Amino acid sequence: MPAVPGRRENGGRYGLLLLFLIGTYLYSAFSGTRLTTEVQIGLFAVVLLLAMRNSPLPGWWPLVIIVVTVIGSAAAFAAALTGTPAGEGAAELWKTLVLLMTAVVVVRRVLAKPTVTIQSIYGALSAYLIIGLMFAACYAAIQRLDTEDFFAHSQPANTQTLQYFSFTTLTTLGYGDFTAARSGGRSIAVMEAVTGQVFLATLVARLVSAYQRPTLRPRPEDDDGPEGDDEDRS
Repeated sequence: MPAVPGRRENGGRYGLLLLFLIGTYLYSAFSGTRLTTEVQIGLFAVVLLLAMRNSPLPGWWPLVIIVVTVIGSAAAFAAALTGTPAGEGAAELWKTLVLLMTAVVVVRRVLAKPTVTIQSIYGALSAYLIIGLMFAACYAAIQRLDTEDFFAHSQPANTQTLQYFSFTTLTTLGYGDFTAARSGGRSIAVMEAVTGQVFLATLVARLVSAYQRPTLRPRPEDDDGPEGDDEDRS
């Protein structure tokens, strides 16, 4: 349905979501406490709820997703508090699922908007950060559930290093200081690198190229051109 001029659309405002994601990333990067995983469960649930607020879904889907998010996050939080590899791995898998749902909700709304606005670009950037955090949680799940180290050369695999590895892979920087030791982690890293390139080369590039600044409406007195002046004088 085309947008009606002068009518404000419901949802589709992603500035707050983008700021919240940046804050979540910085907290995870600089926090050295053991509760980072547990806190992230709550933060990522808030991220999904913010995305739902800005990307309305039809029917009963919003209520279903909210209920599942609250119950699943509570269960994942309890599992993480057990301190066992299985419990922490289950919590990381839940975080991966929550972020995947969030990315789908945001991208769906961005693509559905009839016009490209600055909020569309904010939404695409939010989805990009969500993808990086999602793969970091996936790597953490592998680290918790596997019996061997995720990184080669016994490099430490914690929230900070896994998040760092995820975003350097997503952006294809490839510093090489952290590399996956086994084929499973390498395969997922390749998928993340391809996802990052496709995302930037298609969605973000398309939105930026199609973005147009809103133009100011001409004042009524500016509507009369030279011809109008001539008519008044005749």
